[in-house]
Amino acid sequence: MLEKDTLVDGKYRILSEIGRGGMSVVYLAINEKANKTWAVKVVRKDGKNDYNMVRQGLITEIETLKAVKHSKLPSIVDVIEDADSFIIVMDYIEGRSMDKILLEKGPQPEEFVREWAKQLCDVLGYLHSRSTPIIYRDMKPSNIMLKPDGDITIIDFGTAKKYEIEVGATTGLGTAGYAAPEQYVNSGLGRTDARTDIYALGMTLFCMLTNIDPQQTLISDTSIRKINPAFSRGMDKIIVKCTQRDPDLRYQSCAELMYDLNNVETLDKPYQRKQRMKFAAFIASFAMSLICGVSGLVLNGVARSTASDEYAELIEKAAQTSDYNEKIALYEESIGIPDKGGDKEAYLGLIHTYKENDDVFSMDEAEQIERLVINHRKELEVNEADYVEICYEIGKLFWYHYNYGDGSDNQITKSKSAIEWFEIVKAKAPADYENLGMAEVYSNVGVFYRDITTKITEANDKNMYKTLFANLNTLMDTVAMDERESEIVRLELLEMARSAIHQYSTKFKVDGISETEMLELYDKISSALDTVSVPEDDADDVRTVKKKNTELQMEDTKRAITTAYATDKGGN
Repeated sequence: MLEKDTLVDGKYRILSEIGRGGMSVVYLAINEKANKTWAVKVVRKDGKNDYNMVRQGLITEIETLKAVKHSKLPSIVDVIEDADSFIIVMDYIEGRSMDKILLEKGPQPEEFVREWAKQLCDVLGYLHSRSTPIIYRDMKPSNIMLKPDGDITIIDFGTAKKYEIEVGATTGLGTAGYAAPEQYVNSGLGRTDARTDIYALGMTLFCMLTNIDPQQTLISDTSIRKINPAFSRGMDKIIVKCTQRDPDLRYQSCAELMYDLNNVETLDKPYQRKQRMKFAAFIASFAMSLICGVSGLVLNGVARSTASDEYAELIEKAAQTSDYNEKIALYEESIGIPDKGGDKEAYLGLIHTYKENDDVFSMDEAEQIERLVINHRKELEVNEADYVEICYEIGKLFWYHYNYGDGSDNQITKSKSAIEWFEIVKAKAPADYENLGMAEVYSNVGVFYRDITTKITEANDKNMYKTLFANLNTLMDTVAMDERESEIVRLELLEMARSAIHQYSTKFKVDGISETEMLELYDKISSALDTVSVPEDDADDVRTVKKKNTELQMEDTKRAITTAYATDKGGN
């Protein structure tokens, strides 16, 4: 194991451990001269495996990967061998692995999984189409990283792990449950090829949709509709075909699979019946279409104008109605109008409606707006300024209003859920975007709470509290003290700040924050709390309850601060 600050090959300084597997450990490292972070994977020569037998395979595969370039693949930039290990330096991929997302959030919406499937299919097709095809052989959720912008990256090309799959006396490379039958030695099903990856992709999609891990549960039937009839028939057919035991019955190429992913609705029987009826009507109208062809250009312009008029009408109706369900239906309908999926007005209207309804952003509402953004991302990205504004407001929705379904109301969990939206703002906003600084602050605080438990366990949390303190002060000065903000927003933020200085008083002290600075922040919280108006005649109002709960804990918080700094006054 490499210690923190170890210098590898005189260039890569180890910052922390970020992953561990059968033969390898992965570290985050920095090339200080280039000021760039990298992932450093160390494959140990520890005698537990016959390292020499896999060494040549490692070298061959690494050299192959160094020659490929794809946005969904990490680039290998350096390979180093010493007496104890084989070291691979590659791109550090910021994001979260899909297995962790499934553990935290459960099954993923079909719309999301379909989009990810297309990306995975694209990169596998690229690998398979090389002059010497590359068969990945280890597709599974833990090898898929979801980046903050919603794109995925495939990691771990089998260069550091050897998985033993036991069926009688047979063994092979892959991961049990996801590996295709032909990956088992002596299976009698032939050598691995592109269809092997298609099988593992099918099992991966099955897992992402159902949260049933084939490593833990024997899967004999991969029909997702037998688990949840709400899934589309098209997606069900795709997964079942991907995961056929006989390779000849699967999709024969990623191009073939991609076609069906792009045309899922055509696989549904009701759709097919409808299409047959349409075909008869088409034959009857074909002659008429020839006559009307000349007028097509004119009609196209009229259609665009009509779409704009329809969009404006729906937006106006949504603004006028007081019925919540009607409002969100109208806004969603307006987003679905051709060429209008990138217009921010409907998205901002939805966001306002969620907040105005009950000050709670529910899981169903979160799924709705996430689905709309993913489905219309290409349209949204045409106008990045509007896309950035939408993402910033969605981030704030998660931060202040999200209710993640377990009946609790944890601001820390809310802030972690908001990170990905603020990361999009940071990545895409122009330097002069007015809320860029606030997006960075929100993101930084969310990342603190996401990572702090692990950092404390690794004794690697020094200076994190100093940064948190600065970010909390910024939020206090710009949001909590602003009486134009809603009571809920201000109360959520005040409680987060109070809780932080209470829980981490000693940590703030160690990071160099003085008692005076701590008490100044405490006074800001107290003063802002006094200015938040809540219904005095309704003790059950959520705002009244939140304010009272924070007020009741203020004295204990002050005591925690003075206790933490008591040794500085001779108290020891």
